Amino acid sequence: MRTAIQDRLPGLEAAHCIVLPDEHGIRPSTIQRRFEQFHELNPWVLAELERLTAECIEAKFSKISIGMLFELVRYSYGRATLSADDFRLNNDFRSRYARLLIEAHPEWAPHIEVRALRSD
Repeated sequence: MRTAIQDRLPGLEAAHCIVLPDEHGIRPSTIQRRFEQFHELNPWVLAELERLTAECIEAKFSKISIGMLFELVRYSYGRATLSADDFRLNNDFRSRYARLLIEAHPEWAPHIEVRALRSD
């Protein structure tokens, strides 16, 4: 089983090693399931996306690209995410995070573009 060492994860300094993927060694089959696993292992990602979005709103951005926010998180945290696949912050999860941001902050909806999901 693969393991991933956590270093510099905000708020999770005590955790040193998490076993990936699930207990049967099976990678989740759908984007949604992979996202749920990733989000459970990396709750700080949503918090950081919320912080960055709030900064953009305060700076009077009319539109906020979830892609731009992802790149900022990648730049800032590099190796800090844990994932069962080879991507540290998988682009497949962008739409899910955009929806979580809007769900948590409905007032941000006009600033974040959301399209229909092509798969679940």
